[in-house]
Amino acid sequence: MTRTSALPDLAVEIKNIDKLYRSGKRPPKQALTDFSLDVPRGSFFGLLGPNGAGKSTMINIMAGLVRKTSGTVRIWNHDIDHEERAARLAIGVVPQELNLDPFFTPREVLDVQAGLYGVPKAERRTEEILEVIGLKDKADAYARALSGGMRRRLLVGKAIVHTPPVIVLDEPTAGVDVELRQQLWRYLKGLNARGTTILLTTHYLEEAEELCDRIAIINHGRLVACDTKNALLRRLDNKSVTLILSEALAQIPEALQRFHPSQPLPNEILINYRPSSNTMRDILDTARACALPIADIRTTEVDLEDIFLQLTQMPAPQPAPA
Repeated sequence: MTRTSALPDLAVEIKNIDKLYRSGKRPPKQALTDFSLDVPRGSFFGLLGPNGAGKSTMINIMAGLVRKTSGTVRIWNHDIDHEERAARLAIGVVPQELNLDPFFTPREVLDVQAGLYGVPKAERRTEEILEVIGLKDKADAYARALSGGMRRRLLVGKAIVHTPPVIVLDEPTAGVDVELRQQLWRYLKGLNARGTTILLTTHYLEEAEELCDRIAIINHGRLVACDTKNALLRRLDNKSVTLILSEALAQIPEALQRFHPSQPLPNEILINYRPSSNTMRDILDTARACALPIADIRTTEVDLEDIFLQLTQMPAPQPAPA
């Protein structure tokens, strides 16, 4: 049993990774450029980015399925090049691709996977995992008879049979219905609460915002942001408040003009403001001083989608001239 004092501070440590794909007569493709990332032990970590940003390439490097061009990767303090067996035992990966044998049942898939990782029969959690991933009633059906969402859930089950300290999920809930998605997240949040480090990529930004405590954003193969979720949300210094009035207003009072308001409807005043410069209290105190007949207030907070769009709509960096 590993002693607590021996546990690494970083579950995943990625340093200066470059990945260049070469393919025949086609121009080489730089998938990752000087990519570095630290994933703290015990975190629920989100890795976000648009299609083609390099997320899956990085995950495949961690899983040993793609060879990096340069750089180092350590998983649970094991170098993937020099301690390959230990590194692979420390990680469970849920890939995007549905790579299942169509003639195996879910129960057989989990038992075989556990056997490949050397899990003794007495310690296997096949029935528990089948229950968690919602395939208890399909345990003895061929994988080819399962729907796409069911197959994706089975991949999640495969990744956790050996109880790895690090679980990497590459778009795990694509095609999974809402109820089972929530059931899966409840289970993963429970694993995380018990110490398992989870690294998630997802296109459901609201999912990442709800689950993850730290988030990194990758674009054009480069890391463009990495911080706690709350710190990232504070980066976009912009909020809005709409004052809904009980009667139409012919003209916005002069005292409110310093907030640069607009009037989308006769009975509404919209104010976009920077919390670093103005506060909600300033706006409301000024509105009250103007004796505005306020019936309701509607506010809009910055969310992860705003940050994501701001950071990923930048053009790709151009290579330096030869």
